[in-house]
Amino acid sequence: MHTRRPDLIPSSEITPRDVYLRRRDFMTGIAALGLASALPGARAEAAPLQAAKSPLSTDEPLTPLKDITHYNNYYEFGTDKTDPGDYASSLKTNPWTVKIDGLVNKPGNYALEDILKGMTLEERIYRMRCVEGWSMVIPWIGFPLADLLKRVEPQGSAKYVAFATLVRPEEMPGQRGFFQPLEWPYVEGLRLDEAMHPLTILATGLYGETLSNQNGAPIRLVVPWKYGFKGIKSIVRISLVENQPPTSWNIQNPREYGFYSNVNPEVDHPRWSQATERRIGEGGGLFTKRRPTLKFNGYGEQVASLYTSMDLRAYY
Repeated sequence: MHTRRPDLIPSSEITPRDVYLRRRDFMTGIAALGLASALPGARAEAAPLQAAKSPLSTDEPLTPLKDITHYNNYYEFGTDKTDPGDYASSLKTNPWTVKIDGLVNKPGNYALEDILKGMTLEERIYRMRCVEGWSMVIPWIGFPLADLLKRVEPQGSAKYVAFATLVRPEEMPGQRGFFQPLEWPYVEGLRLDEAMHPLTILATGLYGETLSNQNGAPIRLVVPWKYGFKGIKSIVRISLVENQPPTSWNIQNPREYGFYSNVNPEVDHPRWSQATERRIGEGGGLFTKRRPTLKFNGYGEQVASLYTSMDLRAYY
């Protein structure tokens, strides 16, 4: 499959002007986006992080900020799309520590400000595919996951990266009560070469702002050629492992959700077609004009080589 390499155009040309002008003036290149505004107690010397305009961005019109922050899957706060926006304010994200362990030479409990120290933040405008026939275009702020993994030095036997979010039922109402839609903590995984791919990022913000809680504050995974549920939010643990790790939706329903979760319009979900999609924010609700779903979400030119020897109908 051939797809045109995404090109970058200025956000001010594709974002509604009133929204663009509310972006905190980009905080001098978002110098402290992941730190000073997200972590009031962060050390000053960790702050000067520059946000570059990424050449990996798409040139498609952005989804409005209101839709990005009020149409969310984050079952720790409830199963309705609006629940995260209604209830996620209870989550405390400062201070924040990520445990990095497993097959690495430099394991440890890393404060978020130390993870971000020295990282180059980029604005990356990625199209993101939701699993139920909807998609968004989101201007993320983040850094390549590969940069963090290189710093902790994966060992030769490491083949996969496993992720986990927190279990904090006192702040996450979806983790309380008799009925639980998923096992906690929410877990995800990537093959190591997927994790090291330049498109894969850890995001700390979007639309020129720090991440809102419902979008995965303070740090989350973004893998644009996979379905949105692959983007684990509020990460507290990253482990390098030898064997394929479990993932929450595969545990919950292995018939419907595989490990790879690559966008493949040729393979229908058991309960709906994947061949077309609607873009959130374009108006019309269920009557929004449908568009063809692109294989690998349109990033085939960049990532198809990762799967040349695989049957993508069997490994979905």
